[in-house]
Amino acid sequence: MGDLDKYIARISSPEDELLKELDRETHLREVQPRMISGHIQGKLLEMLTRMIHPRNILEIGTFTGYSTLCFAAGLDPDGRIDTIEVDDELEDIATSFFARSPHSGKIRHHIGSALEVAPKLGKTYELIFIDGDKREYPDYYKMIMGDAGNVAMVKSGSVIIADNILWYGKVVQPVAANDLHTHRLLEFNELVANDPRVENVVLDLRDGLNLIRVK
Repeated sequence: MGDLDKYIARISSPEDELLKELDRETHLREVQPRMISGHIQGKLLEMLTRMIHPRNILEIGTFTGYSTLCFAAGLDPDGRIDTIEVDDELEDIATSFFARSPHSGKIRHHIGSALEVAPKLGKTYELIFIDGDKREYPDYYKMIMGDAGNVAMVKSGSVIIADNILWYGKVVQPVAANDLHTHRLLEFNELVANDPRVENVVLDLRDGLNLIRVK
């Protein structure tokens, strides 16, 4: 962590102790710990949740549950978050930390493909976080907006947040033909930019966040 990052962390609201422990555990146990949201992004997600006051949140990509806990902390007491993770090997660490959180009652954890699980939930969401398989980002967006043969999962005023949309700067570099992750992220970014049903702004925070509001 550079000096500026340390300064930002110091003058921002402190990281919850349970989240600190989850961050350490993730770095000890997981091969790609950088996939965790972390202190500053997590605080942003929590704050956006408090500002939006969603009744229902959908999270595509739980990983070890850091961002889930941030969303849950920002939810009103009657709010709920459906979080979906395709990798069942991550279930134990996520659920163990969910159980220790005072917000555990707000969390509904699902294992499976988000493209299969989410439509079956039959809900409309005021806030959706996309952080799953980058190759499926365009499909997630079409599913959410109701362009994949299902009912739309959002309404006017709903907010979609997509993580990793700058993909370590690869989106502005020559892309190899077999680099499906970058190609699909580029496709997703263009889908959003050219969709008259939404407005959006990209934040250069960590690996890039696309904040999308349904008109």
